[in-house]
Amino acid sequence: MAKIAIVTGSATGMGATCAIDLAARGWNIAINYTKSKKEADETYIKVKAQGVDAIVVQADVGQDADCRKLVGETLSRWGRIDGLINNAGTTKFQKPGDLEDITPEDFDRIFRVNTTGAFMMSRAAFPAMRKQWEERKERGAIVNVSSNTTLSGNGSSIPYVLSKGALNTLTLTLARWLSPAVRVNTISPGFIQTRWILNGVGEVEYRKMKEEEEQRTPLHQVGTPEQMSEAVLFLLTEASNITGQIIVADAGSHLGLLPNGCN
Repeated sequence: MAKIAIVTGSATGMGATCAIDLAARGWNIAINYTKSKKEADETYIKVKAQGVDAIVVQADVGQDADCRKLVGETLSRWGRIDGLINNAGTTKFQKPGDLEDITPEDFDRIFRVNTTGAFMMSRAAFPAMRKQWEERKERGAIVNVSSNTTLSGNGSSIPYVLSKGALNTLTLTLARWLSPAVRVNTISPGFIQTRWILNGVGEVEYRKMKEEEEQRTPLHQVGTPEQMSEAVLFLLTEASNITGQIIVADAGSHLGLLPNGCN
């Protein structure tokens, strides 16, 4: 029997890559988007090309009713949920050093998607996962997508960094509360080559950031959606004895500047 996964924010970028890679492993996929319907439909075609089943569901994970709709449509299609990837996220690219550039409304919106959304999606999916555990001892898995900015405090905006720090704590809490039926882990990427950053900062700043990151990290590289998908899929499908972990996947960027030497 094919396993079932919901991947939030899977129209483009890392989310789309995770959906396609999971499909290549034989998983049926619920693809989710908020506004990018065209891109979601393109991801759907790529997922179906792997020989699996898929649905596309428009849902804003910052709204509880939408989270329950996404889970409900998944269950209506397949009757089970084995994996949930809480990938959807948002930010505001704050002017450096300008505290007035962030409003309380920005905090509310960013937290609503990045942190509360992950909680609401997990809450909506948990009853089905718990039932599968109780009836067949089939354990579910949740992977949250955080950020290595929680280690430095340096991110696109103050509320973004705080929301991802709260997401890390949510991971630890849910790993306890949802056990033993569900494993809950997090991946914390660094700079990833996606249009999300490019659109946020513009091409010139994007190239500058990418070059600086490539020079700064021990591996002299920045992440790709494909590399992040590898880490996510490991936590989702293979790490059967791992829960409550936050895996930093940033080419060593969190280690800081390296001294001159073998690098």
